[in-house]
Amino acid sequence: MTKVKVEPGPCGFKTIVTAEADEDEPTEIKVKVACGCEAVQNMMKELGDTLDAYEVCLQKPGRGPLFDYAAEHFPVHVVCPVITGITKCVEAEAQLALKHDVTIEFVD
Repeated sequence: MTKVKVEPGPCGFKTIVTAEADEDEPTEIKVKVACGCEAVQNMMKELGDTLDAYEVCLQKPGRGPLFDYAAEHFPVHVVCPVITGITKCVEAEAQLALKHDVTIEFVD
């Protein structure tokens, strides 16, 4: 199982994502997302709790089922880090990337 915490910033919707690969189909990833954001909750209800890692992760930037859903249904907010957090969690669980922290910092 892989677990990530996303601290999205001013919206305050801290998010916990867990992902677990199916033993028989390691690219089928069961995902749980705990997030107070209604848009994220609706996305996960619509897409379901099992995602294909190749469909989610092996895409051009800004593409795939999560980003496609967000483009159509999310309020205007292009930099929502929750989608990236879900993608990174799925990617690591499917062994398509190493588990490594990602950081964005404002520097004055």
